[in-house]
Amino acid sequence: MRMKAYIEAMTKTVKHTLNELLVNLFNYILFIEETNLKKQGVELGIGEIHLLESIEKTADNTMTNIARRSMITQGTLTTNIKRLERMGYVLRTKDNRDGRVTRLSLTEKGRQVLAIHDRFHEEMIDSIIDELNLGEDQLLITSLEHVMRYFRNTYAADTDSQLI
Repeated sequence: MRMKAYIEAMTKTVKHTLNELLVNLFNYILFIEETNLKKQGVELGIGEIHLLESIEKTADNTMTNIARRSMITQGTLTTNIKRLERMGYVLRTKDNRDGRVTRLSLTEKGRQVLAIHDRFHEEMIDSIIDELNLGEDQLLITSLEHVMRYFRNTYAADTDSQLI
């Protein structure tokens, strides 16, 4: 009986620790990322930066697809894109074959901001890799893949998103 209570207590501790680590890590990365961008003169919020990233990394750069990938409504995307366009980060163009379709692309200014953002991520990953040996790298990757698979399998239908 004592062993069962011990295992339950350890499981509860592990669950609590994992929850704290995941939530705090997520929030801390977003905070540090935005702080880092502001220090480098970037006037955009992290949500706007991630919209630029979606535009750059998505082969099908239609407004509909970018909204779906970003897990936001078309209306929210339109509002954000108008602002990003006014600020000189994004271009909206009508599709050559179907004039009802609007395509998005980054301006040079948008690509420069994304380069700053990408450097932050590169430095973050480099620092993680520097602290781990090869076996630990593989264990971390496998563990994060399991976490991602859980979110994809559990919540993908709810989000109707191609992102996850």
